[in-house]
Amino acid sequence: MLSLPMIKRIYQDLGSFLHPQEVLILYGPRRVGKTTLLEDYLKKSNLKYRLETGDNILIRDVLSSQNLTRIHEYLQGYELLAIDEAQSIPNIGENLKLIIDKIPEIKVIATGSSSFDLANQIGEPLTDRKTTLTLYPISQLELLKDCNNPFDLKQKLEEFLIFGSYPKVITANSRNEKIRLIEELVGSYILKDILSLEKIKGSKIILDLLKLLAFQLGNEVSLGELSRQLSIDGKTVRRYLDLLEKSFIITRLGGFSRNLRSEVTDKAKYYFLDNGIRNGIISQFNSLDTRNDIGQLWENFIFTERLKKRSYQHLYGQSYFWRTYEQQEIDLIEERDGKLFAYEYKWAIKHKNMQAPKKWRESYPDQESFQVIDPENYLDFIT
Repeated sequence: MLSLPMIKRIYQDLGSFLHPQEVLILYGPRRVGKTTLLEDYLKKSNLKYRLETGDNILIRDVLSSQNLTRIHEYLQGYELLAIDEAQSIPNIGENLKLIIDKIPEIKVIATGSSSFDLANQIGEPLTDRKTTLTLYPISQLELLKDCNNPFDLKQKLEEFLIFGSYPKVITANSRNEKIRLIEELVGSYILKDILSLEKIKGSKIILDLLKLLAFQLGNEVSLGELSRQLSIDGKTVRRYLDLLEKSFIITRLGGFSRNLRSEVTDKAKYYFLDNGIRNGIISQFNSLDTRNDIGQLWENFIFTERLKKRSYQHLYGQSYFWRTYEQQEIDLIEERDGKLFAYEYKWAIKHKNMQAPKKWRESYPDQESFQVIDPENYLDFIT
């Protein structure tokens, strides 16, 4: 078992991201530690701060009023305003812009779990006036820095593949407690933002969609097929997928193409941002030696851990999968600085001399590299 207080998150010093007349936005799924990270920073800060939550009706009334006199009175004597779950406050972006424009001595931090809501409210009003950080479930990068022993971290690989990396799940004492926490996350937190939307009245279609995605993990997804299986129109499927992605449950990976006729680009892959949530959706927590989806779990784990690494270490570029209609494929293509890097995920350690597919080599002879990611070398790739 890991000790939660010992796990140092990647953004330990939020103060280093605070800039004059800019809002610091901390995004992320529910229950990944945004509030804990914020509170820890505030306790160590020398600034006189005011910490509020967007769920407080009085605070919502003040901060959505656009009444500068009232807001100024509310902030008088403080150097820092911190708002947890800021997406609950109407017109929050416009009011934060008002604060940093008219009360420039005030620093502002806002956290939010509803990306689709908070981004819409904040994005346009605070164009070029914000710094955005995304906090994910605990990454292997963070855990390796914490324990500083690759061997010990690798011994827990099966736990991460099955139960994922949410903070309380990682530090739970028993298998039963991990399962209970994941079921609570799925039922009480993960879907809360989506089901609270005005036009989504029930959870059945959303859960059915998530189950379909869970069973198709690692495969290209057809919107038409999802539409037929769910008995809803394609536009609604697309909308639900977008909401699931913006609420940090899934993430989309598109197909790579340089306009070769044989390359598949009309479908996408969807990964879950946490293996435990994926397994919780389909209620499968059995050990790896009794599963037939170990390849899917491995692919999802490596993709999302690589996503965290690229986000935290600012490795800018685009990610894709690659496949032809002749079934030649590569799991991940990264395009960085005009160069192509290809990666294949293999759970079995028997592919040391594996080459990229012939069609890829012929079509992209200037590719930078091709690498197989397996249980022996994966930590180098994601940490």
